[in-house]
Amino acid sequence: MIAQHYKDMLGAKSVIRQISEWSTARGAEIGYENVFDYSLGNPSVPCPPQFTAACEDLLAHTDPVKLHGYTPTLTLPSARKAVAESLNRRFGMDYTADHIFMTTGAAGALAHAVRCVGVPGQNIVTFAPFFPEYKPYIEGAGLTLRVTPPRCADFQIDFEAFAQLVDENTAAVLINSPNNPSGTAYSEETLQQLADFLTATSTKYGHHIFLISDEPYREISFGGRVTPYPAKFYDDTLTCYSFSKSLSVPGERIGYVAAKPRCEDAAYIVPMCGQISRGTGHNCPSSLIQMAVERCLDMTSDLSVYETNMNLIYDELIALGFTVVKPDGTFYIFPKALEDDAKAFCQKALKYDLALVPGDSFGCPGYFRMAYCIETEKVRRSFAALEKFVAEEYGVTKH
Repeated sequence: MIAQHYKDMLGAKSVIRQISEWSTARGAEIGYENVFDYSLGNPSVPCPPQFTAACEDLLAHTDPVKLHGYTPTLTLPSARKAVAESLNRRFGMDYTADHIFMTTGAAGALAHAVRCVGVPGQNIVTFAPFFPEYKPYIEGAGLTLRVTPPRCADFQIDFEAFAQLVDENTAAVLINSPNNPSGTAYSEETLQQLADFLTATSTKYGHHIFLISDEPYREISFGGRVTPYPAKFYDDTLTCYSFSKSLSVPGERIGYVAAKPRCEDAAYIVPMCGQISRGTGHNCPSSLIQMAVERCLDMTSDLSVYETNMNLIYDELIALGFTVVKPDGTFYIFPKALEDDAKAFCQKALKYDLALVPGDSFGCPGYFRMAYCIETEKVRRSFAALEKFVAEEYGVTKH
C-alpha cells in the first residue's frame, strides 16, 4: 500500500510550478521569447568564472578518490571552517567550524534546523507573505505552521497579530529576509523588536524559542544597502543559507546551517544535524561542490541586473497605478492586483502571455508575484503586453 499522504499531495502541486509549466508549453507554441514568464525564481545570470575555474581545477588536480569520496557525516571540515571565517569577517560574528553544517541548499538547511529545535506536535510561526514550501517542510517534520497575517503597507512584522500566535507550544519563529515574495528586508528596528519579544516570551514560557532565519537572497540587496544579519540580534538563532542565488548555482544544491555560538546547546546542533541526516537520507551534499564553494565564499555573480529590472518594473507598475512596496532585494516584486481575486487577475493575464503568480499560496490574497530574473530586454518588451492587459481588462491606462 502506498503512502496516502504523498498521494494526496499530488492534488496540491505548487502553483508556481504549474504556471511555469504553462509558460514552457506556451513557449513551444509561439516561441518562449514571446512569453513573458515571471513565474519561477530561477537565477538568470551565470555563476562567477571563479566558481567554474574552481571546479575545473579540482577535477584536474585533486586525487579523484578524495574528490569524489564520502565526506564526513558532519560535512567537509575545511568548507565548514571557511564558511565560519567568512561570516565572521562579514558580520562580526564568532562562529567556528563546529557551528556550521553544509546542506543541500536552503531547503536542506531548513529541514535540519526545524528538526533540531522542534518536536512533533509543536508549532513554528512565520509571517505572510511566505514561501509556500515552508508548509511541507514543517509539516513533514510533524510540526504545525502558524502564519502571521501580513502588514501590507510595508511588509514588516505586525507584532500585535504575531503575539497572538506564539504560545507555550511554539518551538521557533521562521523569518525570510529579504523576503520571497515581497522583496522586503527586515529593518534593524524590526529585528531588535523581534529579538526583545522572543527573549521575553522564552522567559514567560520557560523554554528557548529559536529564530530560524532563511537567507538565500541575502546578497541581492538594492540601493547599496547591506541586509541586516538577524543572528546579530538574537542568540538562539539558526541561520539557513543557500548559494543558489549569490553564486547562481541552484542546480548544485549547496547551502548550510549556522548555529550562533551562544544559542542553547550550541555545541550539539551540528552533531544533531549529522543524526538528522541519517533519518532524512540527506547524508552530505556533493564533495566537489563543497570544495568549490569553499574557494568562492566572498564572491557573487553579477547581481546588478536584478536591481535594473526591479527599477524598470517598479516604475512601470507605479505609472499604471498599481499599489506596490518597492523591494529592498531579491528578484521578486509583489504588487496588489487590480481586483480582489488575484487568481482571476493572473488567469486573465495569461491571455496576454503574461505569467504572474497569485499571492494566495504566499498567504497574501489579492496580491501577485513577479519573478524578474529574466533578461532586461524581455522585461522592457513585456510592458506592452502588461499595458494592453490592464487597459482591456480593467480600463487602466498609463499615467
